Amino acid sequence: MTEQYQHRARKRFGQNFLHDAGVIDRILRSIHAREGERLLEIGPGQGALTEGLLGSGAQLDVVELDKDLVPILNQQFAGRGNFRLHQGDALKFDFNTLGAAPGSLRVVGNLPYNISTPLIFHLLSNAGLIRDMHFMLQKEVVERMAAGPGGGDWGRLSIMVQYHCRVEHLFNVGPGAFNPPPKVDSAIVRLVPHETLPHPAKDHKLLERIVREAFNQRRKTLRNTLKALLSSEEITAAGVDGSLRPEQLDLAAFVRLADKLFEQNGAA
Repeated sequence: MTEQYQHRARKRFGQNFLHDAGVIDRILRSIHAREGERLLEIGPGQGALTEGLLGSGAQLDVVELDKDLVPILNQQFAGRGNFRLHQGDALKFDFNTLGAAPGSLRVVGNLPYNISTPLIFHLLSNAGLIRDMHFMLQKEVVERMAAGPGGGDWGRLSIMVQYHCRVEHLFNVGPGAFNPPPKVDSAIVRLVPHETLPHPAKDHKLLERIVREAFNQRRKTLRNTLKALLSSEEITAAGVDGSLRPEQLDLAAFVRLADKLFEQNGAA
């Protein structure tokens, strides 16, 4: 038995290693990496996707947190000229150090469920570097990303991801594709940063703040959840009905509220 198969998935890292060859092939075909492209794989694990990504001829950087996996990955791939490994936490990784041109980096990852949302927000803060992202995530998380206004899935994650990106829910993956099998279904999502933001906010941080406050108590009306930031009159002046609940507003309405807050702060 090789060293590769002696590594046990660690619960604290949220590890579930992909092993289904059919699923791996389908993910690689969805990414369709090509020679000369810049790829970043987050959490390569035991290298299930890594081999296929390297075979495309693309330049591949990988970020792996688990120190025990580093020698296994190096043993498999360090001899390849288009492979470079970074041991560390992707949540703290500075993507600018890769030297990729703006809008060129293609990000791939089977993301641990326990860090998927903060990691995606970290990546969105670097959206200017990124061409596209393909992630394996908990199906429920992908459904929230791709949701539209009016339903229970529409919330902070939907709005902030869709502010930056076009979201495509590509296909679902059952627990049996992993070792050990997770207790939930997974899904593959493609995120493509907008070349031009459809609803640019005057201050992105204020948009984040408005959305966070609005959904902190999502069953309450906007005039109640936002009262520390905007008065009823200011909400109305932004073209928004303050008697609505946050899940009833689309992205454009949240941007109008954030811009109204920007004006009020400027006037203060």
